[in-house]
Amino acid sequence: MTSSPGYDDRYAEPDQLRDQLRRLLRYRVTIATGIVLGLLGGLLLVLLTAGSYSSTSEVLVRSRTDPFSTFGVAADNQVSMGTERQIALSATVAARAARTLGRPSKAAPLLANLRVTNPPDTQVLRFAYTAGTAKGAARVTNAFAEAYLADRQDRTKAMVKRMTSGLEQQIDVLAKRIEAKSDDDPATSAAGLRDQISVLQKRVSDIRSYDTTGGDIVRRAEPPARPSGPGPAWLIGLGLIGGLLLGVVLAWLRSALEPRARSVGEVQAALGARVLGIVPGADADDADPLVVGRAGGSRAEAYRTLAFLLRKTEGRTAAGTLLVVAPKEDGNAEAAAVNLAAAFAESGDDVLLVDATAGAPGLPARLPLLADACAPVGAPEGSAVVDAGTAGRFALLPDSRGTTGDNRPAASAVTRALPYAESGRPVLVITRPLLEHADALAVAQRVDGVLVVGGLNRSRRDDLKRVRELIDCSGGHIVGAVLDSGARRRLLRRAVDGGWGRRIGQRDPDTTPSTPADDLVGEVPAPVQDDTLSVSR
Repeated sequence: MTSSPGYDDRYAEPDQLRDQLRRLLRYRVTIATGIVLGLLGGLLLVLLTAGSYSSTSEVLVRSRTDPFSTFGVAADNQVSMGTERQIALSATVAARAARTLGRPSKAAPLLANLRVTNPPDTQVLRFAYTAGTAKGAARVTNAFAEAYLADRQDRTKAMVKRMTSGLEQQIDVLAKRIEAKSDDDPATSAAGLRDQISVLQKRVSDIRSYDTTGGDIVRRAEPPARPSGPGPAWLIGLGLIGGLLLGVVLAWLRSALEPRARSVGEVQAALGARVLGIVPGADADDADPLVVGRAGGSRAEAYRTLAFLLRKTEGRTAAGTLLVVAPKEDGNAEAAAVNLAAAFAESGDDVLLVDATAGAPGLPARLPLLADACAPVGAPEGSAVVDAGTAGRFALLPDSRGTTGDNRPAASAVTRALPYAESGRPVLVITRPLLEHADALAVAQRVDGVLVVGGLNRSRRDDLKRVRELIDCSGGHIVGAVLDSGARRRLLRRAVDGGWGRRIGQRDPDTTPSTPADDLVGEVPAPVQDDTLSVSR
């Protein structure tokens, strides 16, 4: 068997991106939920910010010049804007503004929505207030600006009063000294004191005439025409984008934490063998496991295709022993074994199906047996004949352990069937689930190959890895896997040389396939020695 050519490295990264995208798209409901949550968040922001209006007022802070400043100090350095900003945000200014607004008890809540900033390299304080109405925002902003100027003016007047009071005390002291002068004191001494009094009186006059206004309102607050912040369209758009990101993250987490095999690639990576086909699931009310030769449809065609893939590539009949087993309890394994036997019989092979499930009443009770027909020559004693309709007939060796209480191992039935296989005729063996009973391991080392039957979106990756390890340890050989897609899935793809070929079967027009074609593309499977089921490995 020729090996597949290597792939160009430049296609590896796009393939990985497509595979990651397909994995995320399996969780469409999760992504849609994230988008809905983001949309609801955007609408909530619209409701919360729809009634928020912000209005701005600007105040020019006046510098204090002589007599308050010292000589040689520039006017720009006489005002600390950081200090003035803190004063504008003080409780004293807030209380004054609250009284102006007629809400003296609401000073603290008013400060919560006030912002005062100082543009760089300026002596301007910018007041901005956010309220539920445009007029309310402008009114409160102007009230704070006026309250700040009134507070600064009061502080300046208080300073004027303190300075003039000190100067007047000095004048009183000098006047008392003049009155206390004796007649014999020089006149020049009294004249000097009078000159000092004149200077101090002039200074008091200058201070009292000083303009104590704290500053000017260079921009009064006006009611804004529209709400502050992004508009509804922006908020809804941001909500949708955030919801999409949330949905993608949640879908990625689900994909990373998902224990089940959701694609063909995941099954192949866990099992180390190719997936030979995906069989459409049977209807819930269909209890008949045999469809090949007795019923049409895509399910029967899928089993015929699977039987074709198990044959030799040269077109000769399939010969040897094949174990059909499921990791855990699953009726699909019995259906796969029965229909494969019918498909081989349809091609003219004398097939023997060995039932080693130890079930009561077992497969004979669910298959159409021909009471008067004779088993093929060489078939083990006790074999029955199953009528597969147009596909022909095949032999069935039932498991008597379920009815007689026989404790013999399942491998004994395979031993009885080995002479039949040595004559060049195919033998199929069905046992109980491999991870629940040891029968399958004992049989796996006596047959030519093992066909693992699982369920897409139902089989766990850890279970498939355990199946691989147990069969390898027992000396068995996995020829491939067949997956049941469930009752609503109606697609089948087959593997040829490690890839997927054309679609087999027809789509049910009444149902929507829940396994997209994208799910049938996965990682490159582990190489399998041959596509055939042969007597010698």
